[in-house]
Amino acid sequence: MAASVDFELPAGEPAGEPPPDFPLTQEPPAAAPATAAAVTILPVTNSAVADSRAGDSPVEVLPAPFFPVTQPALHWLQQRLLDFGLLMRLDRPIGIWLLLWPTLWALWSASGGHPQPRLLAIFLAGTVLMRSAGCVINDLYDRDIDPHVRRTRSRPLAARRVTPAEALLLFAALIGLAFLLVLQLNALCVKLAFIGAALTATYPLLKRFFAIPQLYLGLCFGWGVPMAYAAELGKVPRVGWVLMLAAVVWAGVYDTFYAMADRPDDLRIGIKSSAITFGDLDLMMVGAMQVMVLFALLFAGRLLALGPPYYWALAVGAALFVWQQWLARARDAEGCMRAFHNNNYFGIVILAGVILEYAARR
Repeated sequence: MAASVDFELPAGEPAGEPPPDFPLTQEPPAAAPATAAAVTILPVTNSAVADSRAGDSPVEVLPAPFFPVTQPALHWLQQRLLDFGLLMRLDRPIGIWLLLWPTLWALWSASGGHPQPRLLAIFLAGTVLMRSAGCVINDLYDRDIDPHVRRTRSRPLAARRVTPAEALLLFAALIGLAFLLVLQLNALCVKLAFIGAALTATYPLLKRFFAIPQLYLGLCFGWGVPMAYAAELGKVPRVGWVLMLAAVVWAGVYDTFYAMADRPDDLRIGIKSSAITFGDLDLMMVGAMQVMVLFALLFAGRLLALGPPYYWALAVGAALFVWQQWLARARDAEGCMRAFHNNNYFGIVILAGVILEYAARR
């Protein structure tokens, strides 16, 4: 489903495999296959060793200890940390990048090309924490849905390796750490942070009834823009809201590509998405949103009085949008996911244009 922005198709899994029934239980380990000859390990005595050395017996002396020494406590801790990391999607950082680029657009433009290192560090850490929290709460809501989707059935909550209580505690810890970071900023940022937290916590519910939840996800992913302007300037000027609009619609673009890859499963289990709402007009609607993103960024550039480096970056971004349309032309899952991931380059290109523009002014 299009609940988040990560592609997790297990390698080698047949597409037609039916989803598991509930409740999920762990299968007992399969018996080891029989070999041509059974091997019996006998205890080695001194006499056997002596006979072997004399050449009278083919007994091979195995090094001690033959069985490895296990460390169950350490293994349990490693598995717990691994599952929590997978639940936060730390192994798939594409969501962090897509959330980060609009925030950096805002920080660079609000500061005139000289963002404060302290603010950069706070927003970088906050991006990782909030994206991780969003993944945790999303999977918590979807823990009984994800097992029915081929791409998501191996997630820790879906596979019952993490309990709902553990996920809720992890979500609270991530939100708490993010709030500690926000307390280092001004009062306006603190107020905006409460709205951002509410957006993050409620997004998974929108998939149940809102026809285009991708735009609501865009609000979550674009909320860093007004916060960055508030942190730098103590207010959010008009250009900050324009950049946020670009970020919201841009999220609609890349998450619709993501939803197109999940469309068969989403239709089967009744989840709403823009790909389902748009139907066979999906690529045309994505194209319309891409044009809206470019015009919003063009308007922001005019408000900021940016020069040629920025507009060249917009031209490259437009070419990337055309390429994404080509990648997804067959509407197959692989092509749609490639188009989704290509948006990472769009974010980088726009940021490069902003940085180069302000660097040229020095």
